[in-house]
Amino acid sequence: MTTEEKANLIIQDIQNEKGINPVRIFKNVAQKEYVSIHGPEHHVLDGASILVAFYNAGGKIDLQKSLERLFQEGLKMPGAMCGYWGICGAITSIGAALSIIDGTGPLSDDGTWGDHMQYTSAAILELGSINGPRCCKRDAMIAFKHGIEYINAHFPVHLEYEEQQCEFSEQNLQCIHERCPFYKAP
Repeated sequence: MTTEEKANLIIQDIQNEKGINPVRIFKNVAQKEYVSIHGPEHHVLDGASILVAFYNAGGKIDLQKSLERLFQEGLKMPGAMCGYWGICGAITSIGAALSIIDGTGPLSDDGTWGDHMQYTSAAILELGSINGPRCCKRDAMIAFKHGIEYINAHFPVHLEYEEQQCEFSEQNLQCIHERCPFYKAP
């Protein structure tokens, strides 16, 4: 199955999610058979989870158009960009979602351009302090933490977040176990 086919299924399935906790939304969809433990489908899934939770919490966006735009942006992000480009796809996916919510573009001078740079730099700093190898689930949890903080600070909505424990470590052959802040020993 191609990344585009997986992304289409993600967009289709994620619209059925009703909660305001992006991590739960993410985990519900990430457990489907078409979502790999690692892979560029996370570049759509992670930001889409934020958009759906934001919308469900009363955020003022056209959900269908927002998901379509995120789909297009996410498919531009190649797999393994964390290792080859030095930036995590989970963080850029949620950064794309924030830009969609805020209506931010490359020429924006309303403060959102800089706010998004601060979000991504804080998330990437935390991720970088853990070190690799990559884990799309761990990276998503860190990206969600910072994305939820951003939304709750900048919008009149409240997204839920609670401390997470990984449900995917047994599937990850490169799991870093105790070095991961979300690791749960079996």
